[in-house]
Amino acid sequence: MSDEVAPGQVRVRLDLSYDGTDFHGWAKQAGGKRTVQGEIEDALRTVTRSGGTTYELTVAGRTDAGVHARGQVAHVDLPEAVWREHHEKLLKRLAGRLPKDVRVWALREAPSGFNARFSAVWRRYAYRVTDNPGGVDPLLRNHVLWHDWPLDVDAMNEAAERLLGEHEFAAYCKKREGATTIRTLQELSLVRGDDGIITATVRADAFCHNMVRSLIGALLFVGDGHRPTDWPGKVLAAGVRDSAVHVVRPHGLTLEEVGYPADELLAARNKEARNRRSLPGVLPGVLPGADC
Repeated sequence: MSDEVAPGQVRVRLDLSYDGTDFHGWAKQAGGKRTVQGEIEDALRTVTRSGGTTYELTVAGRTDAGVHARGQVAHVDLPEAVWREHHEKLLKRLAGRLPKDVRVWALREAPSGFNARFSAVWRRYAYRVTDNPGGVDPLLRNHVLWHDWPLDVDAMNEAAERLLGEHEFAAYCKKREGATTIRTLQELSLVRGDDGIITATVRADAFCHNMVRSLIGALLFVGDGHRPTDWPGKVLAAGVRDSAVHVVRPHGLTLEEVGYPADELLAARNKEARNRRSLPGVLPGVLPGADC
């Protein structure tokens, strides 16, 4: 599968963030629903005076409705003439055109081989939850989940360790026809801050649909004592969805950062990420996605 930039085009990297509260996710949808991709593409079309031409974005992580992003990355291919004419003022013009719940922080010509989705080597999410008996600070209500049972962070971390590494995560993913659920979970750890908010850091090469929110749902059951520390690992090993694993609400989840290799390794990573993936002794699956 080729990812060559067409002649006469320039690939531009965008670094952006958004509050997902009032969006129906990242990806454009039929029916006029408000999405992050739709807002940015509309703004690009307006500030570049491109008329009926839409320059489509490719994103590192397709977030669901209500999920936030602080360190999202996307790319767009623009005609060289459009980039030359507008690049010096494009950032400021986008700031004036975009709604206040989405910001583009940087635009720059991407190095050769860069693909926002397939060149990434990891995505890092944070999920924030509090067990404060009084609930969530009203100023944080759209970014922190309230759990109405006391949580044992040490028990949750013990359970999380059993989930690290490369596994078939079908038990923690919403099934999509033809999509692989093999992922490498590089980090899953939880820390309680001085304010009582527990932040779970979740980092993997990629995520399948609902994976992070399902993992957090399982760990919350361990933290509040409803399940033993070995239960999330047993669910993983079973390889099928368990009705006891709840997909927690989206508003506690934020895409914090996307990692890329050095510029000279981008093309190789781009190609590698498109390869069919399998565990030893298992037939290859199809291309990984990055939904969360």
